[in-house]
Amino acid sequence: MLLEAVYHRPKQNWAYAYDGKTLHLRLRTKKDDVASVEAIVGDKYAWEQTITTVPMRILSSDARFDYWETAVLPPFRRLRYAFRLTSGSESILLTDKGFELMLPDNPNTFFDFPYINPIDVFEPPAWVKDAVFYQIFPERFANGDPSLDPANVLPWGGEPTPYNFFGGDLQGVIDHLDHISALGINAVYFTPLFEATTNHKYDTQDYMKVDPQFGTNEKLKELVDACHARGIRVLLDAVFNHSGKTFPPFVDAQINGQQSKYADWFYVREWPLQVVDGVPSYETFAFEPLMPKLNTEHPEVKQYLFEVARFWIEEIGIDGWRLDVANEVDHQFWREFRQTVKKVNPEAYILGEIWHDSMMWLQGDQFDAVMNYPFTNAVLDFFAYQTIDAADFANAIGSQLAAYPQQVTEAAFNLLDSHDTPRLLTICGDNTESMKLSSLFQLTYPGTPCIYYGDEVGINGAGDPGCRKCMVWDPAEQNRELLAFYTSAIGLRHKYRALRSADISFVHVGAADGTLVYERRDGDQRLLIALNARGEAADLSFAIEAAPTNQGALPHEIAFAGFSGKADSDVPVFADGSAAADSSADLTVAVTDEVTAPVESAWLTLLSSEGGSADGLTKAISTVEGKLQLALPAYGYVILEQTAL
Repeated sequence: MLLEAVYHRPKQNWAYAYDGKTLHLRLRTKKDDVASVEAIVGDKYAWEQTITTVPMRILSSDARFDYWETAVLPPFRRLRYAFRLTSGSESILLTDKGFELMLPDNPNTFFDFPYINPIDVFEPPAWVKDAVFYQIFPERFANGDPSLDPANVLPWGGEPTPYNFFGGDLQGVIDHLDHISALGINAVYFTPLFEATTNHKYDTQDYMKVDPQFGTNEKLKELVDACHARGIRVLLDAVFNHSGKTFPPFVDAQINGQQSKYADWFYVREWPLQVVDGVPSYETFAFEPLMPKLNTEHPEVKQYLFEVARFWIEEIGIDGWRLDVANEVDHQFWREFRQTVKKVNPEAYILGEIWHDSMMWLQGDQFDAVMNYPFTNAVLDFFAYQTIDAADFANAIGSQLAAYPQQVTEAAFNLLDSHDTPRLLTICGDNTESMKLSSLFQLTYPGTPCIYYGDEVGINGAGDPGCRKCMVWDPAEQNRELLAFYTSAIGLRHKYRALRSADISFVHVGAADGTLVYERRDGDQRLLIALNARGEAADLSFAIEAAPTNQGALPHEIAFAGFSGKADSDVPVFADGSAAADSSADLTVAVTDEVTAPVESAWLTLLSSEGGSADGLTKAISTVEGKLQLALPAYGYVILEQTAL
């Protein structure tokens, strides 16, 4: 075994409380280097009475490592633990002290999870993992009230620029809630709605007022109520990293300079406030003079912004916040922001815009989730750009699954495009079949998928401003076949809890032909999704368990019967083969001539690029491991459900 590859540390994604009673333990080893891993676990104050071993399974793998996981239920919310790694005749223990050949006499050198304090358990809102989001850029979705149009409004459907307006508003969204509901959407994320000078509204002028071009606060309340009546949650965009140049405190600072009572609300390098050679004398978002950076350490700034966060939840009833440029705001601000929001609505969803590894924001004290751009990049590289093969894609996904606790994966905001990126169809080279595969993976993957408005009817467009086109409402101009696909795929996600679970494993990775098959499970539900991401037909033949044991799905409970005796559970074994407790009892091996009968496994086609099969069934026959054969056309896909015969 390559010991240099073995890694574990307590807390974060390696040892964490999944809920108030369950601990997840993880260990990293070199890929294909270790045959089995067990966790030796027990209560530190009742070690002799609770010591037991529990098996670990491979949660995921990437190009270099396997990531092992197990879930345990400690009897008293605390745990001491070590790991035993086995490969052939070689066995070694890993404790907090390091590698050991023999099990120590006591657990003092073991890893320690001191206590599951309920307040420390990271629990994102339960509704989020069942949500399918729809992102709306309000100025371009629908013009429902022409009386609100700005003076320079252009006819609907024209070519977008960074500066023009087409009159989209809140009434337009209300008018088209039937479309949103029929698509299967149950959560909507709006880019900024507050008063500002631009069409995108990321330069906030008044945080307490809906932009008059969109409507009024009362109209937003009407929209939120109408969404809630349909079971649709509403997420607003909070721009707290920076304000707009017309934000009254910044205007005051421009006028009164250092004597302004708001001078310390901003980060000023040099007075007066000005721009020299394209560089503002004050901190901004990037180098944008319209967006001065707010001093979120200032008590008055915090008080103002926290009041904003409370107001829209309390008065309008929104269900959470998406936080713009979240990684450039100090962590302490977000900790206090979370406390403010959760006090008003514990089920509010707090979503940060972060484009990179986000573990520091996802430990239960700041965000519930981030916009999962590493997921975005992996999906697009494989399905759209085709710059990586299936093996590289599976490795990228495996690495991401291991990077965060399970509840983070379940609540992750998984998007493929947005107002900040080219449209998905354009990224896919206007190939709708490639687009479908990208979206199908998104909709059958753990986490919360988000569809960018108009993708479902075939809108394309390059990066800003091309990605911010007006929504197409004329059915004759919509791709109705693509719309039907999205509706069906979203419907399956809602119907099958296995597609919303965190249990995913790859059963076939065809690097040479771009084929991919993965399994999704939840309890007795078992689905297979097979995809062919390349332009040539492919025949697949792969091993699949006919009747899986679903190992690892349930946590292992650590028994404690009191101090009258030792644990009755599995006894750990030392590296030299001796038992940790009395091993004098004879071991009996049962011998039988009985031959296991073949097991027949039936699979029902739920969704297919071919429109289904003649009888709806594909069969595989297996004793323990069998073969399933599938034929996929170019850019083909099929979703199968295991059923009883």
